[in-house]
Amino acid sequence: MSGATNCPETPRQKMIGMMYLVLTAMLALNVSTDVLNGFTLVDRSLHSSIDGTMSRNAKLYSYFKAARDENPEKADQWYQECLRLRENADSLYWYIQHFKEAIVALADGQEAVDLRRASQDPEIMSVAPDGSEYADITRQIVGNSNLDVTAQYAIVEGNGKILREEMKRYREYIIHLVDPNGEGMMADQFRRMFATEKGWNSHDQDSCDWEIAMFEGMPVGASNVLLTKIQADIRNSESQMIGFLMQKIDAGDLRVNKMNAYVIPKSEYVIRGAKYSARIVLAAIDSTQTPDFYVNGAKCKNGVYELITTGTGVQTYKGRIEYKGPNGNKVSLPFESSYTVGEPMATISNTDLNILYRSFDNNLSISVPGMSVDKLDVEVTGATLRNQGKGKWIVKPAETSKEVTVKVYAKVEGTNQLMGSQKYRVKALPKPSVYFQVGDVGYQDYISRNALLNKNGYLLTSYGPDGLLDLPWTVVSFKVNINGSLSEVKGNKFGSNEIAKIEKLKKGAMVGLVDISAKGPDGKITKLSNILLTMN
Repeated sequence: MSGATNCPETPRQKMIGMMYLVLTAMLALNVSTDVLNGFTLVDRSLHSSIDGTMSRNAKLYSYFKAARDENPEKADQWYQECLRLRENADSLYWYIQHFKEAIVALADGQEAVDLRRASQDPEIMSVAPDGSEYADITRQIVGNSNLDVTAQYAIVEGNGKILREEMKRYREYIIHLVDPNGEGMMADQFRRMFATEKGWNSHDQDSCDWEIAMFEGMPVGASNVLLTKIQADIRNSESQMIGFLMQKIDAGDLRVNKMNAYVIPKSEYVIRGAKYSARIVLAAIDSTQTPDFYVNGAKCKNGVYELITTGTGVQTYKGRIEYKGPNGNKVSLPFESSYTVGEPMATISNTDLNILYRSFDNNLSISVPGMSVDKLDVEVTGATLRNQGKGKWIVKPAETSKEVTVKVYAKVEGTNQLMGSQKYRVKALPKPSVYFQVGDVGYQDYISRNALLNKNGYLLTSYGPDGLLDLPWTVVSFKVNINGSLSEVKGNKFGSNEIAKIEKLKKGAMVGLVDISAKGPDGKITKLSNILLTMN
């Protein structure tokens, strides 16, 4: 008997085999309902933890504010840093919230999400840090098993990379807040908590970016839980950092073990003729006794040293503080300080150019060394003046002015004293160049046919990349010269009549843009240079 041979498969058997392979693949990709329900339970648990942490954080912020209100000088610095911490934590938290909502909208459909949000279902209502309520649509997801939309939003559309950078920014912020050198157990904890580098999950994924490992092939339900977990980490890190900053309030307290003398001047720079004033104090002074203060051999009443300045330059003085020690013996602590006396002067700078333009609002920044701007008074001749506050002034020369003088006065010991003056030449605003602009390219000579006929082409004025000015000019009209035929255009774009004529032109033809009128920032209409465009 001869050996048996394999029978060839019939077409029906081949079809059944192929259907079996497809079914096996579908079962492999399918995520069981039990697993998805588990994700939902974990997400609810994380939200409960977040709610508890946010409630605790709100109380800590309240305690911090109370400490600042009680002792602003001691606690305000750390309270302000605490507010910056809350701002940074809220920023990342809400970015992730919007990230989750975008994925759910792709999985369930925007219309279904909007209906869910409008329903105000108590099961999905959450409380924002400001106490307001909002509907968290990520707490009820229909398309939990969707394997496509997470990768689509996070990887294909590039939002996962943005999230990675946002997490890195927050991580570096809190680590630097803990220790500028990034050292210590707390910094290492945050480094692990918000790790986004390759191989972040300790698997063999050194060549895999964080967003790929995080979201590729991930069901919506699973990605939602992972993102909620990061939100919980944000609130926990915020809670840790609030406590860390509260400890800083007392960290700066000094334990005094010696006595020192200090000189506290109101200002170390004094204008000649003004009064120099300084307070001399003894650190950690005993409140049961009043020390004696001496400067250059003379006793100072209540520790205040004052004199009318005469010369200029650096002036030094010496003295001592005398008090009784614990054993009753007199203790003397020497001190030395200095101050600078300068000639009256003012610093005046034109933030536009070193000249003033006629009938135009010129910006001037005016200050006097050692003087606050609220004590300055400015006068001009040949122009009008407007105070913009904080040392900024607007000077507008008159139409006929050829020169403007600016004088600066300061209140010194109750009287106005001239600090300095400056004369400026007055000129008319320079004319800008004009271009036929198409996209990012400006033409003044050779131009392609397509560019010349571009419906978005228009006349643009500019002082050029090397210009000292950047002022708004608007082309209000111009004339088009085609083969000696002139047509006038209102505005800065070709009309249909001009476009029809240009369409008939051939290579080498020239189109003249002449009699160009533009309105400048001073409101005047000015004629600009002509343009001759040659079609190449």
